[in-house]
Amino acid sequence: MLKDRLKEARKKAGKSQKDVVEAIGITQSALSQLETGLVSSSSHLPSIANFLGVNAYWLQTGNGDMFVDAAPEPSFSNVQPSAAPLHKIPVLDFVQAGLFHECGYDGINPKGDTYTTYQNAKPECVFSLEVSGLSMAPEFNPGDKLVVDASKPPYPGCYVIAQNGSHEATFKKYRAIGYDEHGRETFELVPLNPDFPTMNSIQQEIRIIGVVVEHLRSFNK
Repeated sequence: MLKDRLKEARKKAGKSQKDVVEAIGITQSALSQLETGLVSSSSHLPSIANFLGVNAYWLQTGNGDMFVDAAPEPSFSNVQPSAAPLHKIPVLDFVQAGLFHECGYDGINPKGDTYTTYQNAKPECVFSLEVSGLSMAPEFNPGDKLVVDASKPPYPGCYVIAQNGSHEATFKKYRAIGYDEHGRETFELVPLNPDFPTMNSIQQEIRIIGVVVEHLRSFNK
């Protein structure tokens, strides 16, 4: 657990809670809540990890090595570690996603959990899906991971998760095509694979569940 890793890292570094508080700028109360398990996430974790000399990813998730090797010379590197804090989100299947409303995750047992650096004003509205099928190939392949924000309104050219009356959600590209007599935007949901049909909001009722904000692909064969 985070509280155990944090206390272990602080003790191995020979630092007191006061040392961490003064170096990082976190309050004594906030640090105590982290070390007692009352809270399990903080934007200060990357800075705390750096101060204690441990791997920030290990500190936040428990994965990877506790300590990292010294960084390579800048002239030999074209990447750098992200300092963005990780947030845990539920992984849903497409049936569960079809039941997801703008109020956020409604208590359905998720397939699992994952982590994202994506942040918004309503973290309870963010969840993950795994791509299935070939309708969005070749840009999105089966097994790719998506992060979806159910509080974000769709915009032309974005990718969305939507429902068309069935219990299962679908993943498509959003294309605005005009407005109806009530001034509501009409749109199409377009597959990237031309072998699959386009959906039209004029011809059928479609509810947008959320906007895809992150795409993660594994290169493991």
